[in-house]
Amino acid sequence: MPLIASISGIRGVFGDGLDPAVLTRYAAAFGGWCCEQAGSKKPTVLVGRDGRTTGEVCSRLVTATLQSCGCNVIDAGLATTPTIAMGVLETNADGAVILSASHNPAEWNALKLLNAKSEFLSPDEAEKVIAMAEKQPGMYTVSHDLIGSCSEQDFLDIHIQRIVELPYIDAEVIRARGFKVVVDGINSVGGFALPALLHALGVKDVDVLNGTCNGQFAHNPEPLPQNIEGILKHVRETGADIGLVVDPDADRLAFVEDGGTFFGEELTQVIAADFLMRKQPGPFATNLSSSRAIDDVMKGFNQPVYRSAVGEINVVKKMQEVSAVLGGEGNGGVILPALHYGRDALVGTAFVLQHLAETGKSLSEIRAELPHYHIAKHKLPLPEGADPDDLLAKIAEQYAGERVSTEDGVKIDFADCWVHLRKSNTEPILRIYTEAASEKEADDLAERFKNRLSQAE
Repeated sequence: MPLIASISGIRGVFGDGLDPAVLTRYAAAFGGWCCEQAGSKKPTVLVGRDGRTTGEVCSRLVTATLQSCGCNVIDAGLATTPTIAMGVLETNADGAVILSASHNPAEWNALKLLNAKSEFLSPDEAEKVIAMAEKQPGMYTVSHDLIGSCSEQDFLDIHIQRIVELPYIDAEVIRARGFKVVVDGINSVGGFALPALLHALGVKDVDVLNGTCNGQFAHNPEPLPQNIEGILKHVRETGADIGLVVDPDADRLAFVEDGGTFFGEELTQVIAADFLMRKQPGPFATNLSSSRAIDDVMKGFNQPVYRSAVGEINVVKKMQEVSAVLGGEGNGGVILPALHYGRDALVGTAFVLQHLAETGKSLSEIRAELPHYHIAKHKLPLPEGADPDDLLAKIAEQYAGERVSTEDGVKIDFADCWVHLRKSNTEPILRIYTEAASEKEADDLAERFKNRLSQAE
């Protein structure tokens, strides 16, 4: 399995592309880069991990390598990605390494890299680290008297405290609603982080499914309806008000409505915007693959939506460019710059509970008021030797008469639907996302373009 190095991190299958030599090479490069950025002072780097079975051994390798490069390491242990991001800000650290392959299956792991601003590395920064990794790792090793230290610190309480302190979050209002909430922790860090947040928000009735943080993922870790039958059934049978579904590092969030219906990760950023615009109106930024529903909702508040290439850091850069008060991605990501510039399932949860508590409505009632679109998310494995850029260029040429964007792959906006074709940042595949008025129309559109791509090979 090939190693994938991109703005989303250094990702691969453990033992088949991602091995100790790779981990130490890239950790050394990142440590050397952090030392360059820190100048004359000794840099501090946080290291955290999700619940994967390979996380502990990867963490030990990375931590020791960073110390050998002269970095002081704070080991944050098992932690969500947004918790580590908050830790960087709280400690004024110079960067962080998060051992998590996000939504990828259990055999995968990755080094997700944050800079001193608690943001994922920009394309330029990522290219620099990758280039440094191609050199001899030993060149970043310091002498025995300059080796970095290692300490331990948990940042979850601080993360939760900062969310509860937000001016538009009122735990007493949420407590008074008496919510019953079900959490699917997928046997990773969301299994303890979300319940801790819920208790801080005054939610007393919490059922946790797959809450043992042992990395034995109870189902495919991507928060899609076909993967979460257990929580759909549990919400339905127990009469819960809402279900919360996260990926292994809890930066993506999807909801289950009362009644046990999948609310959809595409609508996570939409309902978050519907809440915040009533408190703090302003621009919103998202990526090219996200639903038109966000445009419809923001239009109701007379606020603009800006689009970027897919990838969290691309959305963040667009947010900063347009001074967005909120941003996100259609994969269940909510980005609140007042907290930190990164996707955060915990703050998304707080937003939605506050919204439901203030309106007195159920999630199904809120859903009925939102725009109705259907998104299909398909994948097309790349044949060996295929040039994805050439395939996409041929599609763009075929549809030159339509509204076409080539900022990130090829996106074709038709009057009543759209299709977005792009190389994945995290898997050796082409992603084919479509949106239309019905599920069948979206799937049919995706299949049509899968056939076109196959014919273009």
